[in-house]
Amino acid sequence: MKRIIYIIVLCCSCLQLSAQTYDELITRAMDAVEKDSLYQAEEWFKKALQLEPANMRNALLFSNLGTVQRRMGKNKEALESYSLALNLTPYSVTMLLNRASLYLEMDYLDKAYVDYCNVIDLDATNTEALGFRAYIYMRRRQYTDAKADYQRVLKEVSDDKTARIGMAMANQKLQRYRESLEEFNRLIVDYPKDVSLLKARAELEVEMGTLEVALLDLENAAKLAPNDEEIYVMCGEIYLEQGRKREAYVAFEKAIELGVPRPELQEQLKASKGK
Repeated sequence: MKRIIYIIVLCCSCLQLSAQTYDELITRAMDAVEKDSLYQAEEWFKKALQLEPANMRNALLFSNLGTVQRRMGKNKEALESYSLALNLTPYSVTMLLNRASLYLEMDYLDKAYVDYCNVIDLDATNTEALGFRAYIYMRRRQYTDAKADYQRVLKEVSDDKTARIGMAMANQKLQRYRESLEEFNRLIVDYPKDVSLLKARAELEVEMGTLEVALLDLENAAKLAPNDEEIYVMCGEIYLEQGRKREAYVAFEKAIELGVPRPELQEQLKASKGK
Protein backbone atom coordinates (compact mmCIF):
# COMPACT_ATOMS: atom_id res chain seq x y z
CA MET A 1 0.00 0.00 0.00
CA LYS A 2 2.82 2.40 0.88
CA ARG A 3 4.52 1.55 -2.41
CA ILE A 4 1.36 2.38 -4.37
CA ILE A 5 1.02 5.69 -2.55
CA TYR A 6 4.68 6.45 -3.26
CA ILE A 7 4.24 5.78 -6.98
CA ILE A 8 1.16 8.02 -7.10
CA VAL A 9 2.98 10.81 -5.28
CA LEU A 10 6.03 10.38 -7.52
CA CYS A 11 3.86 10.54 -10.66
CA CYS A 12 2.16 13.67 -9.42
CA SER A 13 5.53 15.23 -8.68
CA CYS A 14 6.79 14.37 -12.17
CA LEU A 15 3.69 15.85 -13.76
CA GLN A 16 4.09 19.01 -11.73
CA LEU A 17 7.77 19.21 -12.67
CA SER A 18 6.90 18.69 -16.33
CA ALA A 19 4.30 21.45 -16.23
CA GLN A 20 6.75 23.79 -14.53
CA THR A 21 9.40 22.98 -17.10
CA TYR A 22 6.98 23.66 -19.94
CA ASP A 23 6.03 27.00 -18.44
CA GLU A 24 9.64 27.79 -17.71
CA LEU A 25 10.62 27.14 -21.32
CA ILE A 26 7.84 29.42 -22.52
CA THR A 27 8.97 32.15 -20.12
CA ARG A 28 12.54 31.81 -21.36
CA ALA A 29 11.35 31.95 -24.96
CA MET A 30 9.32 35.11 -24.37
CA ASP A 31 12.22 36.72 -22.51
CA ALA A 32 14.46 35.92 -25.48
CA VAL A 33 11.94 37.50 -27.86
CA GLU A 34 11.91 40.69 -25.79
CA LYS A 35 15.71 40.77 -25.94
CA ASP A 36 15.57 40.14 -29.71
CA SER A 37 17.49 36.86 -29.20
CA LEU A 38 15.44 35.14 -31.88
CA TYR A 39 17.54 32.01 -32.35
CA GLN A 40 17.38 31.37 -28.61
CA ALA A 41 13.62 32.02 -28.60
CA GLU A 42 13.12 29.56 -31.44
CA GLU A 43 15.05 26.92 -29.53
CA TRP A 44 13.02 27.39 -26.32
CA PHE A 45 9.68 27.29 -28.16
CA LYS A 46 10.68 24.08 -29.93
CA LYS A 47 11.79 22.47 -26.67
CA ALA A 48 8.48 23.33 -25.00
CA LEU A 49 6.55 21.84 -27.92
CA GLN A 50 8.64 18.68 -27.81
CA LEU A 51 8.22 18.37 -24.06
CA GLU A 52 4.41 18.47 -24.12
CA PRO A 53 3.21 17.83 -27.69
CA ALA A 54 -0.41 17.46 -26.56
CA ASN A 55 -0.60 20.62 -24.44
CA MET A 56 -3.70 22.70 -25.18
CA ARG A 57 -1.60 25.86 -25.37
CA ASN A 58 0.54 24.60 -28.22
CA ALA A 59 -1.50 26.42 -30.86
CA LEU A 60 -0.32 29.71 -29.37
CA LEU A 61 3.23 28.39 -29.13
CA PHE A 62 3.26 27.36 -32.79
CA SER A 63 1.93 30.80 -33.71
CA ASN A 64 4.61 32.56 -31.65
CA LEU A 65 7.25 30.26 -33.10
CA GLY A 66 6.05 31.18 -36.59
CA THR A 67 6.33 34.88 -35.83
CA VAL A 68 9.87 34.42 -34.50
CA GLN A 69 10.85 32.43 -37.59
CA ARG A 70 9.34 35.06 -39.84
CA ARG A 71 11.41 37.76 -38.15
CA MET A 72 14.44 35.55 -38.74
CA GLY A 73 13.66 35.37 -42.45
CA LYS A 74 12.79 31.67 -42.26
CA ASN A 75 9.52 32.07 -44.14
CA LYS A 76 9.07 28.43 -45.12
CA GLU A 77 9.43 27.29 -41.51
CA ALA A 78 7.16 30.13 -40.35
CA LEU A 79 4.41 29.01 -42.73
CA GLU A 80 4.69 25.48 -41.39
CA SER A 81 4.43 26.74 -37.80
CA TYR A 82 1.42 28.92 -38.58
CA SER A 83 -0.25 25.98 -40.33
CA LEU A 84 0.36 23.72 -37.33
CA ALA A 85 -1.19 26.37 -35.11
CA LEU A 86 -4.24 26.52 -37.36
CA ASN A 87 -4.53 22.73 -37.36
CA LEU A 88 -5.15 23.05 -33.63
CA THR A 89 -7.33 26.18 -33.75
CA PRO A 90 -8.68 26.55 -37.31
CA TYR A 91 -11.02 29.41 -36.42
CA SER A 92 -8.43 31.75 -34.93
CA VAL A 93 -8.72 35.09 -36.73
CA THR A 94 -5.32 36.24 -35.46
CA MET A 95 -3.54 33.13 -36.70
CA LEU A 96 -5.30 33.26 -40.07
CA LEU A 97 -4.24 36.89 -40.45
CA ASN A 98 -0.65 36.01 -39.55
CA ARG A 99 -0.46 33.29 -42.17
CA ALA A 100 -2.31 35.36 -44.78
CA SER A 101 0.08 38.29 -44.40
CA LEU A 102 3.06 35.96 -44.83
CA TYR A 103 1.48 34.38 -47.91
CA LEU A 104 1.00 37.88 -49.28
CA GLU A 105 4.58 38.84 -48.46
CA MET A 106 5.75 35.77 -50.40
CA ASP A 107 3.37 36.65 -53.27
CA TYR A 108 1.23 33.55 -52.80
CA LEU A 109 -1.87 35.54 -53.69
CA ASP A 110 -4.29 32.63 -54.02
CA LYS A 111 -3.41 31.18 -50.63
CA ALA A 112 -3.54 34.59 -48.97
CA TYR A 113 -6.93 35.17 -50.58
CA VAL A 114 -8.34 31.97 -49.06
CA ASP A 115 -7.14 32.91 -45.57
CA TYR A 116 -8.54 36.44 -45.85
CA CYS A 117 -11.88 35.05 -47.05
CA ASN A 118 -11.94 32.72 -44.04
CA VAL A 119 -11.28 35.66 -41.71
CA ILE A 120 -14.14 37.63 -43.29
CA ASP A 121 -16.43 34.62 -42.89
CA LEU A 122 -15.60 34.65 -39.18
CA ASP A 123 -15.58 38.43 -38.78
CA ALA A 124 -17.41 40.29 -41.54
CA THR A 125 -16.15 43.70 -40.42
CA ASN A 126 -12.45 42.83 -40.11
CA THR A 127 -10.88 45.80 -41.89
CA GLU A 128 -7.43 44.23 -42.17
CA ALA A 129 -8.77 41.22 -44.08
CA LEU A 130 -11.10 43.36 -46.21
CA GLY A 131 -8.33 45.79 -47.09
CA PHE A 132 -5.86 43.12 -48.11
CA ARG A 133 -8.48 41.14 -50.02
CA ALA A 134 -9.25 44.35 -51.91
CA TYR A 135 -5.53 44.66 -52.69
CA ILE A 136 -5.53 41.10 -54.06
CA TYR A 137 -8.57 41.93 -56.19
CA MET A 138 -6.67 44.93 -57.56
CA ARG A 139 -3.72 42.69 -58.42
CA ARG A 140 -6.14 40.34 -60.19
CA ARG A 141 -7.75 43.28 -62.02
CA GLN A 142 -11.07 42.54 -60.35
CA TYR A 143 -11.67 46.21 -59.77
CA THR A 144 -15.39 46.03 -58.99
CA ASP A 145 -14.74 43.46 -56.25
CA ALA A 146 -11.88 45.56 -54.90
CA LYS A 147 -14.10 48.62 -54.77
CA ALA A 148 -16.75 46.69 -52.84
CA ASP A 149 -14.24 45.63 -50.19
CA TYR A 150 -12.78 49.14 -49.89
CA GLN A 151 -16.32 50.43 -49.37
CA ARG A 152 -16.79 47.93 -46.56
CA VAL A 153 -13.58 49.14 -44.92
CA LEU A 154 -14.70 52.77 -45.18
CA LYS A 155 -18.04 51.88 -43.67
CA GLU A 156 -16.13 50.81 -40.55
CA VAL A 157 -13.36 53.44 -40.66
CA SER A 158 -14.43 56.40 -42.77
CA ASP A 159 -11.00 58.08 -42.79
CA ASP A 160 -8.92 54.99 -43.64
CA LYS A 161 -6.30 56.48 -45.96
CA THR A 162 -5.32 53.24 -47.68
CA ALA A 163 -8.94 52.36 -48.45
CA ARG A 164 -9.61 55.86 -49.77
CA ILE A 165 -6.61 55.61 -52.10
CA GLY A 166 -7.78 52.14 -53.11
CA MET A 167 -11.23 53.49 -53.96
CA ALA A 168 -9.71 56.24 -56.09
CA MET A 169 -7.50 53.80 -57.94
CA ALA A 170 -10.30 51.26 -58.45
CA ASN A 171 -12.52 53.97 -59.91
CA GLN A 172 -9.66 55.04 -62.16
CA LYS A 173 -9.24 51.49 -63.45
CA LEU A 174 -13.00 51.31 -64.03
CA GLN A 175 -12.70 54.59 -66.00
CA ARG A 176 -14.92 56.37 -63.50
CA TYR A 177 -12.56 59.29 -63.73
CA ARG A 178 -14.74 61.94 -62.09
CA GLU A 179 -15.25 59.84 -58.94
CA SER A 180 -11.56 59.00 -58.85
CA LEU A 181 -10.55 62.65 -59.22
CA GLU A 182 -12.94 63.76 -56.50
CA GLU A 183 -11.46 61.26 -54.05
CA PHE A 184 -7.88 62.26 -54.92
CA ASN A 185 -8.87 65.90 -54.42
CA ARG A 186 -10.23 65.15 -50.95
CA LEU A 187 -7.14 63.12 -50.08
CA ILE A 188 -4.77 65.90 -51.12
CA VAL A 189 -6.73 68.40 -49.03
CA ASP A 190 -6.26 66.07 -46.05
CA TYR A 191 -2.63 65.18 -46.89
CA PRO A 192 -1.23 68.18 -48.81
CA LYS A 193 2.40 67.13 -48.42
CA ASP A 194 1.95 63.55 -49.62
CA VAL A 195 3.98 63.46 -52.84
CA SER A 196 2.65 60.05 -53.83
CA LEU A 197 -0.89 61.44 -53.94
CA LEU A 198 0.15 64.33 -56.17
CA LYS A 199 1.85 61.89 -58.55
CA ALA A 200 -1.17 59.59 -58.51
CA ARG A 201 -3.52 62.47 -59.33
CA ALA A 202 -1.16 63.57 -62.11
CA GLU A 203 -1.33 60.07 -63.63
CA LEU A 204 -5.13 60.27 -63.54
CA GLU A 205 -5.08 63.72 -65.12
CA VAL A 206 -2.90 62.40 -67.94
CA GLU A 207 -5.46 59.67 -68.58
CA MET A 208 -8.17 62.34 -68.59
CA GLY A 209 -6.19 64.38 -71.12
CA THR A 210 -5.64 67.39 -68.84
CA LEU A 211 -1.88 67.50 -69.31
CA GLU A 212 -1.29 71.04 -68.09
CA VAL A 213 -3.09 70.30 -64.84
CA ALA A 214 -0.98 67.15 -64.44
CA LEU A 215 2.18 69.24 -64.89
CA LEU A 216 1.02 71.60 -62.14
CA ASP A 217 0.66 68.65 -59.75
CA LEU A 218 4.11 67.40 -60.70
CA GLU A 219 5.63 70.85 -60.21
CA ASN A 220 4.15 70.94 -56.71
CA ALA A 221 5.42 67.42 -56.08
CA ALA A 222 8.93 68.47 -57.20
CA LYS A 223 8.90 71.33 -54.69
CA LEU A 224 8.15 68.84 -51.90
CA ALA A 225 10.52 66.14 -53.16
CA PRO A 226 13.17 67.68 -55.45
CA ASN A 227 15.19 64.45 -55.56
CA ASP A 228 12.33 62.21 -56.69
CA GLU A 229 13.48 61.05 -60.13
CA GLU A 230 10.06 59.62 -61.04
CA ILE A 231 8.57 63.13 -61.09
CA TYR A 232 10.97 64.19 -63.84
CA VAL A 233 10.34 61.06 -65.87
CA MET A 234 6.60 61.77 -65.69
CA CYS A 235 7.15 65.40 -66.69
CA GLY A 236 9.34 64.30 -69.59
CA GLU A 237 6.64 61.93 -70.85
CA ILE A 238 4.04 64.71 -70.76
CA TYR A 239 6.34 67.17 -72.53
CA LEU A 240 6.95 64.59 -75.25
CA GLU A 241 3.22 64.10 -75.68
CA GLN A 242 2.86 67.87 -76.02
CA GLY A 243 5.70 68.06 -78.54
CA ARG A 244 7.88 70.09 -76.16
CA LYS A 245 10.99 68.09 -76.92
CA ARG A 246 13.59 70.40 -75.43
CA GLU A 247 11.81 70.50 -72.09
CA ALA A 248 11.34 66.73 -72.26
CA TYR A 249 15.07 66.23 -72.82
CA VAL A 250 15.93 68.44 -69.83
CA ALA A 251 13.48 66.52 -67.62
CA PHE A 252 14.89 63.12 -68.65
CA GLU A 253 18.47 64.31 -68.08
CA LYS A 254 17.45 65.51 -64.61
CA ALA A 255 15.98 62.06 -63.86
CA ILE A 256 19.26 60.45 -64.95
CA GLU A 257 21.20 62.89 -62.77
CA LEU A 258 19.06 61.78 -59.81
CA GLY A 259 19.73 58.07 -60.37
CA VAL A 260 17.69 56.63 -63.25
CA PRO A 261 20.05 54.47 -65.38
CA ARG A 262 20.55 56.13 -68.77
CA PRO A 263 19.71 52.94 -70.75
CA GLU A 264 16.23 52.93 -69.20
CA LEU A 265 15.49 56.30 -70.81
CA GLN A 266 17.33 55.74 -74.07
CA GLU A 267 14.18 55.70 -76.19
CA GLN A 268 12.77 58.79 -74.51
CA LEU A 269 16.05 60.68 -74.95
CA LYS A 270 16.14 59.71 -78.61
CA ALA A 271 12.55 60.87 -79.11
CA SER A 272 13.23 64.17 -77.35
CA LYS A 273 16.17 64.86 -79.68
CA GLY A 274 14.23 64.06 -82.85
CA LYS A 275 12.97 66.68 -85.23
